[in-house]
Amino acid sequence: MTTEPIDRGLLHELAAAYRVSTEYWGQAGNHVEVSDDVIRAVLSALGVDAGSNAAICESLEAARLREWRRVMPPVFVTWQGEERRLWVHVPHGESVSASVVLEDGARRELRQWQWWVDPVEVDGRLIGEASFGVPDDLPIGWHRIEVVGDSVRAECPLAVAPATLDPEILVGERQWGVMVQAYSWPSSDSWAVGDIHDVVNLATWSARDGGAGFILVNPLHAPVPGVPSPYLPTSRRMWNPLMIRVEDIPEVASMTPADRGRLETLHTDVQPPSIDSASRIDRDRAWQYIRPALELVFGAARDTERETSFRAFANQPSVRTFATWCVLAEEFGTDYRSWPVEYRVFDGDAVVQYAREHTRDVDFHSWLQWIAAEQLADAQRTCRDAGMAIGVITDLAVGVHPGGADAWALAPVMARGVGVGAPPDMYNQQGQNWDQPPWRPDALADAAFAPFRDVLRAALHGAGGLRIDHILGLFRMWWIPEGMSATQGTYVGFDHDAMLAITCLEAHRAGAVVIGEDLGTVESWVQEELARRGILGTVIAWFERDGAVVPPERWRRRALASVTVHDLPPTSGYLAGGHVRLRDELGLLEGPADDEYRAAIAERSEWANVLRERGWLSHEANLDTAEGRAEMVIAMHSAVASSPCILVGVAAPDLVADLRAQNQPGTDREYPNWCMPVAGPDGGPIELASFLSTMPDFARRIVDTVRQ
Repeated sequence: MTTEPIDRGLLHELAAAYRVSTEYWGQAGNHVEVSDDVIRAVLSALGVDAGSNAAICESLEAARLREWRRVMPPVFVTWQGEERRLWVHVPHGESVSASVVLEDGARRELRQWQWWVDPVEVDGRLIGEASFGVPDDLPIGWHRIEVVGDSVRAECPLAVAPATLDPEILVGERQWGVMVQAYSWPSSDSWAVGDIHDVVNLATWSARDGGAGFILVNPLHAPVPGVPSPYLPTSRRMWNPLMIRVEDIPEVASMTPADRGRLETLHTDVQPPSIDSASRIDRDRAWQYIRPALELVFGAARDTERETSFRAFANQPSVRTFATWCVLAEEFGTDYRSWPVEYRVFDGDAVVQYAREHTRDVDFHSWLQWIAAEQLADAQRTCRDAGMAIGVITDLAVGVHPGGADAWALAPVMARGVGVGAPPDMYNQQGQNWDQPPWRPDALADAAFAPFRDVLRAALHGAGGLRIDHILGLFRMWWIPEGMSATQGTYVGFDHDAMLAITCLEAHRAGAVVIGEDLGTVESWVQEELARRGILGTVIAWFERDGAVVPPERWRRRALASVTVHDLPPTSGYLAGGHVRLRDELGLLEGPADDEYRAAIAERSEWANVLRERGWLSHEANLDTAEGRAEMVIAMHSAVASSPCILVGVAAPDLVADLRAQNQPGTDREYPNWCMPVAGPDGGPIELASFLSTMPDFARRIVDTVRQ
């Protein structure tokens, strides 16, 4: 039996219909043709059959008729100031009218355009297309379009975004702020893990003593128990209960003396014997004490107003679904794909019945989210009251754990059989696979982008700004089929216009600035589009090269600039070659280590020349010594502060000359990612309150540098 060879022309035509790239250009300027096996696997993850030429032809026909089988789009997205065409499909020759129902209930009729489109036969009927103009003066917001014809009646959501965000209104001329992995810098008052109270203390200190305008924190999404990475959460629509400061919950005051005593005992027991002995942040150990403490507070009486508020919050379907996942995960494990079959569908009868039978447990996990949401909102108010122009900037992770709560509850809009990542680049020469299920572009649009909107709203809660990690994911994502290496993937395109519009709409409503992490393999038009919409970019000093170091005076104005980033060692470590040494030890280098070390020394020397030319680094500084490198750390911050960039970030580990990276991309168990406490050059963790009360001269010099 012979197998018919696949017609590559047909396969590539089908790939184009679903925005699956058949070729791309790498970061080094190399042209890459994607293998047919990868293309077919990615199409399969999109629910598209490309197994034979006949199947490809059928899939092409289905793609051609996809929109013609709808009366109107599942959602209509536009920008204020732009008039756009709305298509409506009705039996050929039938009359139809359309109107917009605004958020305030007002109605506006839409004008029909004289726009001819040939009718198409669909499933044995001739279907025509009417066109209406969605006007350019509609108010910003979420509205509704209704259409009425002789035989049809339909509606869809309408999102109207501001034509552009205006970050200068929020930022002013220039703001600086600390960038911190919140968990990594606990105080003696916290529960062995940095929490939202610690974030507020660091923020208000930086505002009071340094005039800081923001504090940027790692993603605060709900985590997978046992998975330390804040960038691999179980849900991006819920929050991390480890961020809760137990003593700040109002009901603590109404607890019985006996329960207060138990609370104090748990707090004492969770603390390590000495901060110097805590070489790693141990979330699981901390949770063993924090959880029973929170259960004690949950059992305390709430007054009528707070009980009403809690019930209104807990009755939201998304909250209830997440809390149910938490209870199921405690019984069956944190990967829903291994649960009993009847519980793998989030809204199945068995899950509904399970939630009824475990009402108190579901209520407890709902209450955790309510308290976390309260404390995040309180933190932002405190930061603004302290004089911060922006306050808290939160971080939005790329995706979620494949077995977690969002993957379970949002399964219909997520692709299966693939993970997202990044192709090879100069810092990750073997590519990256983050093992996260991506949105299905078609299914996300069918869901009116509501899941994406909900993710944005959660990230913007209690925040004056939002950093979007790998914002290129709004344009295209690198999909890697299961069983293949990170180099064996391809790009899948998204409706970036709609996703950007919804991002700007939600940020506008929240009064927040948006920062896109636009590093990596970036096409120039992407950065231009982000800038056109008022979304700030990201500038990392080490990455600003165009054959040579790009001097800071030439950096983009609308960007967040910093010397380093969490995927690299702190500046002191980077200057000592830590980024090469670690990758060499872990076997992540493609070429000889000696070549990488020489390149790192050349890079350091090139930057030193730039700094010396501008008078920021003395010619006597010996960069082979810790003292010389310390001088260069301050000089690098002078360079960043001298740039036109509207935001300047200082990595918290740089304030104490920490050497160790928080994360080494391309590793899982090989390196203790996301578990490093903020520490001094000797590796000894530094307690936050002690630092804030007796700030070292080195940190003061950095703060004074960026402040000026």
